[in-house]
Amino acid sequence: MLIHAALIIASIIAVYPALRVITISLRPNDTLLTTSLQIIPENATLDNYKEVLFGAPEKNRQSDFFLWIWNSFSIVAVTSVISMILAAVSAYAFSRFKFPGRAAGLVFLLTTQMIPAGMLLLPLFIMLAQLKMINTALGLIIAYSVSSVPLTIWTLKGYYDTIPVDLEEAALIDGANRFTVFTRIILPLSTPALAIAFLFSFMGGWSEYIVARVVLQRNDMFTWPLGIFTFAQQFTVSWGQFSAASVLIAIPVMALFLYSSKWLISGLTLGSVKG
Repeated sequence: MLIHAALIIASIIAVYPALRVITISLRPNDTLLTTSLQIIPENATLDNYKEVLFGAPEKNRQSDFFLWIWNSFSIVAVTSVISMILAAVSAYAFSRFKFPGRAAGLVFLLTTQMIPAGMLLLPLFIMLAQLKMINTALGLIIAYSVSSVPLTIWTLKGYYDTIPVDLEEAALIDGANRFTVFTRIILPLSTPALAIAFLFSFMGGWSEYIVARVVLQRNDMFTWPLGIFTFAQQFTVSWGQFSAASVLIAIPVMALFLYSSKWLISGLTLGSVKG
């Protein structure tokens, strides 16, 4: 009973902030400061959602919401693809080949994940400025790819290690080369791990704010984490629009997790082949 009670309390603590965000997004602007605990407030309205999606012509305010979503999606999608290609090949090399510096390389990759992102902002900005990549999607793609590849390599290497080497040796005896073995045997068997790695890489960039704030400084280049902060002015914050935008952005993320749940479960709990 105590365990169940603790789980219920933990669930309430986790869910309550999200419910409050939904509540605030449904409130009229003149009732935002109320202390009511109702999930669906009185006089609930979708005006905040309409203003986020389509702007407010009567207030001479345009909406860039779809531009923010497109910028975020295009940058993160390219980042995830690049990370997957680099990590899939590198992880295979670490898993199957013995070479000088292999162990040190794995430790180094793991160590890079322990460095706080804030410590790298200044050198990252200087490097991208010298390459003239500030305010470019390519600059942010490079930054995200570099940060996601090490963890992706570790994820895929652990999965490759569960695939019996006998399968590859049999294919090599039959005349297949290493590239054929990798593309025709290893990658298909690693689909759950690839799905997990892609999802984690996608989510890492989708909600990232600090690096994007340093690299992107033009409004037309903003990703959604930067864009929603335009609802916060110097002296006022449009909490209704801020919350509505947060809810809208969470919907595709939840859909992606639900769609990929079968790969998440199989990838986290099983090896691809059992001998």
